[in-house]
Amino acid sequence: MTSSLTCTVIVPCYNEAARLDTDAFLEFLTQDRGISILFVNDCSTDNTLQILEQLQSRCPERIGVLNKLKNGGKGEAVRDGMLQAIRHGGSQVVGFWDADLATPLDAIPELLNELEKNDRLQMVLGSRVRLLGREVRRKASRHYLGRIFATTASTLLSLPVYDTQCGAKLFRVSPQLEDLLATPFSSRWVFDVEILARYIVANNGDRDRLYTTIYEFPLRKWEDVAGSKVKPLDFVRAFGDVLKIYQRYLA
Repeated sequence: MTSSLTCTVIVPCYNEAARLDTDAFLEFLTQDRGISILFVNDCSTDNTLQILEQLQSRCPERIGVLNKLKNGGKGEAVRDGMLQAIRHGGSQVVGFWDADLATPLDAIPELLNELEKNDRLQMVLGSRVRLLGREVRRKASRHYLGRIFATTASTLLSLPVYDTQCGAKLFRVSPQLEDLLATPFSSRWVFDVEILARYIVANNGDRDRLYTTIYEFPLRKWEDVAGSKVKPLDFVRAFGDVLKIYQRYLA
């Protein structure tokens, strides 16, 4: 499946040297020439940067590396990368993808296809829904904590989003998107919720527009990958962050 839309996908990296599947990225890029990848090294303390630079040298026309000199967290790595891709020009779509490839790269064209089919869509969000015919494998503890968090976020946003935290999202490039990303996120981890909150405010809470411009795509495959940097305490912090986001934007 190849889309006519050009796309840059941001891959935030912090100490990913041990689990970055460089061959998977290179193989994927040979299949779809409309997609580029911008890796953002968030001040890693291992040799992630060296691995990314070597990877870039093997496909310099399709792979970029943004090296941050100060660790700002995943949210800021994504925001900086998306802004760079937007301002560089040439991409009709930007988005972000988790470096561990819990969501396989071949889902990118599937999400792109939704944007191509419907020019009203501004966001396509990967969603981890266990359905017959889908391979979505999550640890039970993470699944149930995730469901509690997603329900809380959905309630506070007054938006029926099933999965706010899946690290596979694409956005149509527009002046509005650039505005949404113009200021730093207040949360390091639940910036996905903050993007949605900013989008709700930018559209004056117009539910008709929100329902017709955001689409959740049920992923065909997703699997927990060992080495996640999200710890149980982070879920507690995430609940605090989503309440702060609600108070800042929607209360």
